[in-house]
Amino acid sequence: MGGLAVLAKEAGHKVTGCDANVYPPMSTQLEAQGIELIQGFGADQVQLNPDLYVIGNVVSRGNPLIEEILNRGLPYMSGPQWIGEHILRDKWVLAVAGTHGKTTTSAMLAWILEDAGYAPGFLIGGVPLNFGISARLGGSGADGSAFFVIEADEYDTAFFDKRSKFVHYHARTAVMNNLEYDHADIFPDIGAIETQFHHLVRTVPAIGRLVVNGDEASLARVIKRGCWSELERFGTSEGVNWTMLEQPGGNFDVVFNGDTVATVNWGLTGKHNRTNALAAIAAARHVGVPVQQAAESLARFENVKRRMEVRGVVKGVTVYDDFAHHPTAIATTVGGLRQKLGSGEGAGRILAVLEPRSNTMKLGAMKDALPGSLRDADLVFGFGSQQALGWSIADALKPLGEIAHSFDQLDFLIQAILDAARPGDHILVMSNGGFGGIHQKLLEALAK
Repeated sequence: MGGLAVLAKEAGHKVTGCDANVYPPMSTQLEAQGIELIQGFGADQVQLNPDLYVIGNVVSRGNPLIEEILNRGLPYMSGPQWIGEHILRDKWVLAVAGTHGKTTTSAMLAWILEDAGYAPGFLIGGVPLNFGISARLGGSGADGSAFFVIEADEYDTAFFDKRSKFVHYHARTAVMNNLEYDHADIFPDIGAIETQFHHLVRTVPAIGRLVVNGDEASLARVIKRGCWSELERFGTSEGVNWTMLEQPGGNFDVVFNGDTVATVNWGLTGKHNRTNALAAIAAARHVGVPVQQAAESLARFENVKRRMEVRGVVKGVTVYDDFAHHPTAIATTVGGLRQKLGSGEGAGRILAVLEPRSNTMKLGAMKDALPGSLRDADLVFGFGSQQALGWSIADALKPLGEIAHSFDQLDFLIQAILDAARPGDHILVMSNGGFGGIHQKLLEALAK
């Protein structure tokens, strides 16, 4: 919604917005754009008398401002519908869907198009470091075409529209990165999510293209329901169109239909990032970017804020910020850092600091998978009260034994991390929220 506000402002509208507990990087981005942000959802905000209220899916019935809007019969629309009708119409939309990797893959794809001179617009659920902003309208490429890269979320649209957001975007190029069970607050099982993904497939035109992870059985089931567009698969399974050959240092060769067509030399680690890159290269090729050019662009890709972002190094201790909150994403993030640091004697220790605060985690649907997702860490620090979570993080982490510690007060958590940290350590903080500003507090305390 913050990115959408930026697009509306760039399109010439006067924009205000309200939310609760807004934190960086979005709060600072909105301030920089001159967009007024009101804390809370007071009914008195109707006195602003806007032409339209654009509603995000965080608000529900009972919200005082929503109730006032409905009672007065004021005009409103969901965020995805607004962007679909007012921003994406007449654009070549490249939509990136998946349980994991949407933000990073969207950022890669937008950067590849930008570096190739396509001047894409984009709306991304994070801040790509190559751009410094999460959204922009973009311009037209050399041929006059207008391209737009959008992170295509499967979460529902609004309290009055329970379809997934991505059905509003009308993608011509659709990436389906992966599909796992998530969003336990709105989906009863993985089959319900697969149905939504097939709704996305149904919106892609025959002249469009689906770029699908060929390693995912769930996505194979989605495609089996029907596919009316061009289809290319990527991954490591037999028979995919796009695959990779790993090289030292995280680099990899790009293989298309059996032929090595390019090499990506970059600083990112982890198989998940190589897979994301493969998807981005394939999607960019659909709009005409040569594979070799895309590979060269990725060598200059700077990742996204809160994706293994180094927040600082103090006295030999490195503090990272990462958005991981689903057990698969946690395992991938910790495993990628372990791969980078190496293992055995002399390798840097990983101190994993986790705040499970997503709706899915609060429901306890994934708590049993947490210990396995943290197996590559040397020490684990869990944060959250039983009252807030509805389950005990200490009990959930018990299978990890003495390496795991749990806290429900931030000051005690920070002190425990400080007591444990030593030069050469890597403190990996994982949360999809602000986490009380723990990153800066750790850096300041380490400096003292």
